[in-house]
Amino acid sequence: MDRNVFTVLFQPPFWVGIAERWEKEGYSAARVVFGAEPTDAQLYEWLEKEWHRLNFSPAEEGERPVKEHGNPKRAQREARAATRSQGVGTRAQEALSRQREQEGLERQALSRQRRREEAERKYLLHQQKKRAKKRGR
Repeated sequence: MDRNVFTVLFQPPFWVGIAERWEKEGYSAARVVFGAEPTDAQLYEWLEKEWHRLNFSPAEEGERPVKEHGNPKRAQREARAATRSQGVGTRAQEALSRQREQEGLERQALSRQRRREEAERKYLLHQQKKRAKKRGR
């Protein structure tokens, strides 16, 4: 069974939504930046319309969280301690940073290829002008 979680939090100066998804392949995350604080109604409407358009990070292996029924006060204490030590969405932020890094590497490769093609084009143009000049044109 797939499990999806959408968390909205404030990362100054914007409100940010972090979508987390656990599938057969593993864990992946996506990040959405909202301007002002969205209302619940706006979030529900946005999720219905835009969830399928989110650009999730590549899936990585990971353990799925297991929902345990237990003492609610203990769960609250553990949640408070976990957010104090790590911050909210640490795993999601790592997945998003890996995705950003991968996109950056792709962009670098593409720009490197463009530079090579441009240098080759200029070289050929220079050679063509040199030959034309030697022929007296």
